[in-house]
Amino acid sequence: MSTHHHLSQTLLNLDRQSYKAYKQLQGTYTFPGFTLIIDHVQGDPFAAPSRVRVQVPQQGAHGAGFPPDLVRSPSRHLALRDYLHRQVYRAASQGRSQRGSGKSGLISIASPVQQVLDRNAVLLDDHQIEVRFVVGLPAQGRSILGRQAAALLCDDIPKLVARSLRYDVLDADQIRQHVETVEDADALRSHLQERGLVAFIADGAILPRRSGIDDRPLDVDSIPFQSPPSLRVELTCPNRGPVTGMGIPRGISLIVGGGYHGKSTLLNAIAKGVYNHIPGDGRERVVTEPTAMKIRAEDGRSIVRVNISPFINHLPQGRSTQHFSSDNASGSTSQAANTIEAVQAGAHTLLVDEDTSATNFMIRDRRMQALIAKDQEPITPFLDKIRQLYQDYGVSTLLVMGGSGDYFDVADTVIAMTQYAPQEVTQQARAIAHEYANQRCPEGGQHFGVLTPRVPLVQGLGGRDDRRIKVTVRDLDEIQIGHETIDLSAVEQLVDPAQLRTIGLAIAALHDTPPRASLATVVQDWIDRLQTQGFDGLTGYPTGDCAMVRPIDFAAALNRLRSLHINEGDRP
Repeated sequence: MSTHHHLSQTLLNLDRQSYKAYKQLQGTYTFPGFTLIIDHVQGDPFAAPSRVRVQVPQQGAHGAGFPPDLVRSPSRHLALRDYLHRQVYRAASQGRSQRGSGKSGLISIASPVQQVLDRNAVLLDDHQIEVRFVVGLPAQGRSILGRQAAALLCDDIPKLVARSLRYDVLDADQIRQHVETVEDADALRSHLQERGLVAFIADGAILPRRSGIDDRPLDVDSIPFQSPPSLRVELTCPNRGPVTGMGIPRGISLIVGGGYHGKSTLLNAIAKGVYNHIPGDGRERVVTEPTAMKIRAEDGRSIVRVNISPFINHLPQGRSTQHFSSDNASGSTSQAANTIEAVQAGAHTLLVDEDTSATNFMIRDRRMQALIAKDQEPITPFLDKIRQLYQDYGVSTLLVMGGSGDYFDVADTVIAMTQYAPQEVTQQARAIAHEYANQRCPEGGQHFGVLTPRVPLVQGLGGRDDRRIKVTVRDLDEIQIGHETIDLSAVEQLVDPAQLRTIGLAIAALHDTPPRASLATVVQDWIDRLQTQGFDGLTGYPTGDCAMVRPIDFAAALNRLRSLHINEGDRP
């Protein structure tokens, strides 16, 4: 272990040498109040930046000094890590400067989002705080700029630590609000099952977002959410105390209303309610049961041996749909597969928006039934299976529907949105269904159908035994693993590229899985491994660019792997 003085002198001595001479910096250096670890040095100024860590002791004269009360529960522990991550990101952004070619002078940590994620950018225990980030070691062309490098590592990083990782220089009230907000959200979510709810939207919540690419709250003309009296429930938080809001019960719930009145906005807020949100987001007390999965049509996706026969059967030429595969699925077959896969992966709630659904998957009205006989129509609409899905498998559905009143016949709860204000209209919907009796014939039979177990075999990802498969993430849309690309643009509840990186690294290592395990078991085993061993087990070295994913989203990615092979049941 060397001192910061030694590091500074080494950098000055490297001035104007070839960039590869930076490699000798790899190691550990002591600074007043923290330790700097340089894990990996980039090969040239245009390559991926160098990976570094700082470790700040909790106690002592130069310790971080965060009170134990801030980490007394798992929720608070995660929230404090998240808060510190945001402070480091802000300090790094404010202190950013260009010092030469390429990425020279860069100090960067994973960008935070509105959601609070379990990620590996900041780690915390009783003894120390560890922060992982990257730096761009300065160069002009491919020549080392030693003085600028010394300023970066020996001046800028100590300033970053002093501004973002010391309790006495941070806003104590803001820290407490952050950890209490997250702890309260976890408490609210824990009450859902015992109250028979799939989601809860607190009174006063701000649901609209600035845009489809800006997840921050709309700061003008936003109407605070207010529950209709008939659906209002009161839940208790450990910090805020009693909170009132709209509880959405298990079963089949419809969100109806005119266009642009807030139906999809409400559904999207509920979809993101599987995560906790930062103070000021507007959705801090919008919580959803953790397995809720948003389902949509997905033209062109790959499907590998999924039993979609509950929805689609008797194809022309006698083709079976009990082991259905397609390299280029249609809207209806993709939505059928997405539904079956989600239920098999453990979803207890499905979230569906008619705007992103295949019409022929959702509904077949009486006139179409009269024109096209059932024996000529392979598709059984979701309308005729939604009740069986709940009765046979306990899977609730929350559905945005503005174009078909046929769903009134199967709904347990109907919520109408008018200018972003919800009203419960269940009795009115039932009266309308009674007055305008539906003459269509139910086509779904008596039961939902069989969910066939699937055993995954991952093949053909490329790479050699002695070399890790390269994983590349493109925003929230794609993961490239070796030579294969997984399109995740339709898996809408992934919120951070760090989650996609975790998925990609885990799939790249799936050669390590039991040969006869079901897909759901494989996924849960990997999630359990991440929770016990941490993310470094995926990479083999310390990084700060991974975040935890839900098992159901991991399963969704694995199901879209085009090189996936599936066996049914326990057959080899």
